[in-house]
Amino acid sequence: MELGLQNKNALVCGSTQGIGKATAIALAKEGVNVTLMARNEKVLQEVIKELPQKGQQKHGYLVADFTNLDQVKKIISDNNSFHILINNTGGPKSGAIIDASVEEFTIAFQMHVLVCQILSQAVVPFMKKEYFGRIINIISTSVKEPIPGLGVSNTIRNAVANWSKTMAGELAEFGITMNNVLPGFTDTARLDQIINIKAKGANTTREKMTQIMKDYVPAKRFAKPEETADAVTFLASTSASYITGVNLPVDGGRTKSL
Repeated sequence: MELGLQNKNALVCGSTQGIGKATAIALAKEGVNVTLMARNEKVLQEVIKELPQKGQQKHGYLVADFTNLDQVKKIISDNNSFHILINNTGGPKSGAIIDASVEEFTIAFQMHVLVCQILSQAVVPFMKKEYFGRIINIISTSVKEPIPGLGVSNTIRNAVANWSKTMAGELAEFGITMNNVLPGFTDTARLDQIINIKAKGANTTREKMTQIMKDYVPAKRFAKPEETADAVTFLASTSASYITGVNLPVDGGRTKSL
């Protein structure tokens, strides 16, 4: 299948590890000029070296801390010529929702909803001019089924999903799609943290908790970040031009809802 991504420009957030990094690599393989965005410049410099490069492809990076909205606004205002925007950042701290502080909600709302808004507002004018745009948000299956012990995350992920659905309707006539990818249990540092917390709470070993969580999934395994990245890459392509406003689980069948 021809994905039609040659020479497109993509901004991939949270791209120094996990799904973000895998997505940056997958897009680069398709001939995309990839700009990484994260807060650790040293790691960004290392990831740049791993991006495939064919012909005249140009890759780069932007350093930004999503807790600093003014910094994000300044950086994206100076660098906004992107056909593809991948909104992706680490999830909020785990824990029961009744125990969450107002500050935890505020920080999570800022890092997820407000940063998505700032970045989208900055890149949409260029996308409209090109009559091609793909905004893809990496969120969570908690949009469909809340996950126990992730109270703040469940709340904020749904805020992003509803923001996205609203924006998708406003942008469709301009050749711009907006979709959400909902990863299930994916072999990342974030999953390692969740496994450790769950094992401690259940007074069991990490190995036993890992197996319990795999058994939740019909596929009986965790996803590789590259498998989620492939779904993101398809949604970014010309082949997905009539798909917008959807929540796509990439979870091995774990989500029971439709």
